[in-house]
Amino acid sequence: MKKIISTDKAPAAIGPYSQANLANGILYISGQIPVNAQTGKLEEGIENATHQVMKNLEAILAQAGMTFKNVVKATIFLKNMDDFSAMNEIYASYLDPESFPARETVQVSCLPKNVDIEISMIAHEN
Repeated sequence: MKKIISTDKAPAAIGPYSQANLANGILYISGQIPVNAQTGKLEEGIENATHQVMKNLEAILAQAGMTFKNVVKATIFLKNMDDFSAMNEIYASYLDPESFPARETVQVSCLPKNVDIEISMIAHEN
């Protein structure tokens, strides 16, 4: 049985998908881009964009009663791998160093709304 997780503290889906689905104690969070849910505007620059994406993910996790400590897997999509170091430093600042999730980071040619970053996550209830 799956439960759709949705919050107005993260941007609404821009297509036929949910912000997240909870199934059998596992939360699957759709890729988040740097849209500020309150203003609807895109955050620009990899630093601001990464902070916004992590805030969006945090809001969805909170709606499901979880935190970044519950995250077991992350997938990061970057338009430019030259942004890796800046993104990585900010990404790490939101996580508990004792419980970093598994992760991959890939460079892609284009992302929705032509943003520089998108991150999806999988979390597990403890």
